[in-house]
Amino acid sequence: MQGVAITLLIVDAIALIVLVLLQSGKSAGLSGAISGGAEQLFGKQKARGIDAVLHRATVIAGVLLFVLTFSVAYIL
Repeated sequence: MQGVAITLLIVDAIALIVLVLLQSGKSAGLSGAISGGAEQLFGKQKARGIDAVLHRATVIAGVLLFVLTFSVAYIL
């Protein structure tokens, strides 16, 4: 059981890395990173298309990584 969980953890970690690398950058530089985060939180326009799909998949993969890590460390 622990071997299966560790294998899923490795596959999920690789998928998370790929999903993050596939996403396009919002803007360059530190000022763009700060204002981009605020614009994303308070902006009225939602992301559409492939960016929305990649964002949702990244969130799901991150949560799954978190759950698998704690299950391997504490439960199994």
